[in-house]
Amino acid sequence: MIDDIRRLLVRELAAFAREVELFPDDETLWKTLPGVTNSAGNLALHACGNLRHFVGAVLGGTGYVRDRPAEFATRKGRREDVARRLRETADLVASVLAAVPPAVLDTPFPEAHDGTRLPCRLFLMHVAVHLAFHLGQAGYLRRALTGDPRSTGPVSLKALADD
Repeated sequence: MIDDIRRLLVRELAAFAREVELFPDDETLWKTLPGVTNSAGNLALHACGNLRHFVGAVLGGTGYVRDRPAEFATRKGRREDVARRLRETADLVASVLAAVPPAVLDTPFPEAHDGTRLPCRLFLMHVAVHLAFHLGQAGYLRRALTGDPRSTGPVSLKALADD
């Protein structure tokens, strides 16, 4: 099960990096639409911060210190830097989860979130769904801002099978 979760997270992070790269320029990555609070750039930074904290620091002991407000306050940056951060996060997630013993999945996640403690297995599934949710938001926002209908193939079964 932990390997399956790792594969899902790595697939979504790779798709998120491709999504960021499809933006036509750096400026558009940080734009929103009326009624939309977060840009695709903010969503990408948030996804990285979330995984670096919960998987990297909490499960992997990396020492990462999250700055959640900065994930949403940033308003500019280069697409290539954001895509690189997503890929680095994928590498981190892959290495940490490869080292986590499967028995950990049946224990409570080491850190409560919003006052709630879940089994590690369920919490990691939640983190994967959270990542996919924000990836979908970023893809939809890119299409709405640019009119570009291209897809990054974010839910590719082949990507899971090839891993």
